[in-house]
Amino acid sequence: MSDTVTHSEAQGGVASAPEIRSLTPHVAIHRISVLVNPLSGSVGPRAVGELEAILAEYPLAFEVVSLEDGGFDAQVEKAFASKPDAIFVLAGDGTAGTVASKAGPKGPLVAPLPGGTMNMLPKALYGTTDWKLALRQALEQGVPQPVAGGTVEGRAFFCAAILGSPALWAPAREAMRTGKFRKAWQYGRRALRRAFSGRLRYSLDGSDRRKTEALVLISPMISAAMDEPVGLEAAAMDPSDASQAFRLAANALFSDWRLDPSVSTRPARRIEAWGRSKIPAVVDGEPMLLPHETVITFIPKAFMALAPRTEAAGDDR
Repeated sequence: MSDTVTHSEAQGGVASAPEIRSLTPHVAIHRISVLVNPLSGSVGPRAVGELEAILAEYPLAFEVVSLEDGGFDAQVEKAFASKPDAIFVLAGDGTAGTVASKAGPKGPLVAPLPGGTMNMLPKALYGTTDWKLALRQALEQGVPQPVAGGTVEGRAFFCAAILGSPALWAPAREAMRTGKFRKAWQYGRRALRRAFSGRLRYSLDGSDRRKTEALVLISPMISAAMDEPVGLEAAAMDPSDASQAFRLAANALFSDWRLDPSVSTRPARRIEAWGRSKIPAVVDGEPMLLPHETVITFIPKAFMALAPRTEAAGDDR
């Protein structure tokens, strides 16, 4: 489903239109594209209609695209080809990351609305997991904001990457979330077997190699420990047993885990990691296997987001 609708067309003319809401005064927004995945986390089948109703309240032209299996790449390409002032994404973290990576620092502006399950980046940008509120904040208060991130094996990430055996628990957790309990048990057994089978070696900005059970790399937008985008927050975890490793990995992005004596952190711009075999990882929520020699680099300006100023959006990170 794809529709391009102007405000006057949607309302049948100026006479029948409701009160027009004002767009942000900080940047010119005349035309936008909105990519929606109705099957994603917190979106739902009514999201397209709800989006069109909200957008019709603003003086802009818009296109709402419902993403379809098998047509994702073509639909994203078409959205960029139409050269909108901004692309809004109401989908999971992976889709938002793909669009943001494609946009890059030269734009167009990207507004990743909270439509997934974790919603780390949208919450950091808009301070809410309510996509309708985030949509209005972007439209009415949005300012172009540079978002830093990292890249690993040609893939950009904007939230966090977990490297090491605790990342093996991610498939088990996802299987539990979707009710696939048999698979969750299988994944969990595999994670237990591989835990502590080989420690990760790493180097931060050319420093001496060190060993750790897990390495977590967090973007400045997400990190609660960094005030300036000077690098990725690199946190080395050295838990004493598998249960502690799982606890740290599960809570790494949301709690006061940095106070744990088994965790040490510092900013880094180039991170090298080595493993005896391929390195299990979770990159922006997606499990993957990295080469046994892997380099992660910091990107000071990965893409430009359309969001309220930090004081308005990020106080509760």
